[in-house]
Amino acid sequence: MTLEEIARTVGGRMDVAPDPNLQVTAPAVIDSRLIQPGGLFAALAGDHADGHDFAPQAIAAGATAALVTRPVGTPAIVVDDVTAAMGRLAHTVAARLTDTTVIGLTGSSGKTSTKDLLLQVLQQHAPTVATDRSFNNEIGLPLTVLRAEPDTRYLVLEMGARNIGHITYLTDLVPPQIGLVLNVGTAHVGEFGGREAIATAKGELVQALPADGLAVLNADDVLVAAMGTRTKAPVVMFGRNPDATIRATDVTLNHGKARFTLTTPDGTTPVTLQVHGEHQVSNALAAAAVAHGVGMPTPAIATALTQAKPLSSGRFEVIERADGVTIINDAFNANLDSMTASLHAAIALANGRRTIAVLGEMRELGEESHRAHAEVGRLVGGPGIDHLITVGTNDAQTIADAAGQANPDLPIDAAQDHDEAYNALLPVLKPGDVVLIKASHALHLDQLGKQLLAAE
Repeated sequence: MTLEEIARTVGGRMDVAPDPNLQVTAPAVIDSRLIQPGGLFAALAGDHADGHDFAPQAIAAGATAALVTRPVGTPAIVVDDVTAAMGRLAHTVAARLTDTTVIGLTGSSGKTSTKDLLLQVLQQHAPTVATDRSFNNEIGLPLTVLRAEPDTRYLVLEMGARNIGHITYLTDLVPPQIGLVLNVGTAHVGEFGGREAIATAKGELVQALPADGLAVLNADDVLVAAMGTRTKAPVVMFGRNPDATIRATDVTLNHGKARFTLTTPDGTTPVTLQVHGEHQVSNALAAAAVAHGVGMPTPAIATALTQAKPLSSGRFEVIERADGVTIINDAFNANLDSMTASLHAAIALANGRRTIAVLGEMRELGEESHRAHAEVGRLVGGPGIDHLITVGTNDAQTIADAAGQANPDLPIDAAQDHDEAYNALLPVLKPGDVVLIKASHALHLDQLGKQLLAAE
């Protein structure tokens, strides 16, 4: 699009732009260090930095123009609200992608892992663009759309929600043809007020589907399965439920990686996943259901799933040190469901090796917080975890108390932050140990993983 077209689309005005016919030919970015020649730099004001200060740097790196709320002395399009302008631009670009199938996916947990699997499966079928990392909000979704090319066949958009109406906003920007809902768990339950409210919010995705679209729903989650009544589109169910159209049977684990038989209406094929954890079976089935819905043959789906690898850091990222210590960095975020899945997966991966769990608080759980942290503690106090280090304050203490009650012989240390956790872990760490690091993102326990690697 030309600068003039973009300005008209977003309701802005050009500034220091002598040629309105200059074209933007590369993706939009919000980080000036990532600009490509011909790209568009969206200047957002954050808590720690203002993108407007980096607009000259982006232009020097080859950006055609910057999207700004005030003149910056370089070629720019000035608007009232950069985020809203990005949304309007994405809406227009998506409407031009007439040969592209838009696939929206949401859920309380597993969104990014499923998106990564689905991307790798669909790429074997046709050109595919998917959300980077977990850029799943009103900023990330437009950035993803603005990476699409005219030949993009599938556009996979991860959609997050912190309240009712958020997903509706995203689907209004870019209407999906396929909607995938993974689960309704406890993530952000404190903000929503309960799982039923979370289900209402997640169900906005299937409500946005056209009658000739496709709703892909988890048959193993009662609240998700019930969303079939909220859409005009045909529904396909996935899961381990025998009534699911796309299902898994004969599930086994080998050092934490799942093997299963994939069953679709076209037949059955074995799958061996390269990602860790039994919970990934559900994610793989979700990806398979979407792929089947767009016409991929079952053997091709199974092959792609078997070849798929972890793509996003901080999500059960397994790192092997030279001394045999296995670090599991799963510190991107945490809620009761993901914490439970991570502990089970770590124990399965360890396969009898000494396992140390470094667990931080789970945030945004509201009234459920005490119960959820106590449940995690009871799980830690069961078989498989040999040492516990908690990180945080009151909720972390709840984990420790429940774990100690379940297993009075379990060694437990307490830390306030990742530095204290490192100091508590280093003296007890032995070659061959498995270390699971899991917490809500606000605790920045991903830094602990970096510290452990640096200490190798």
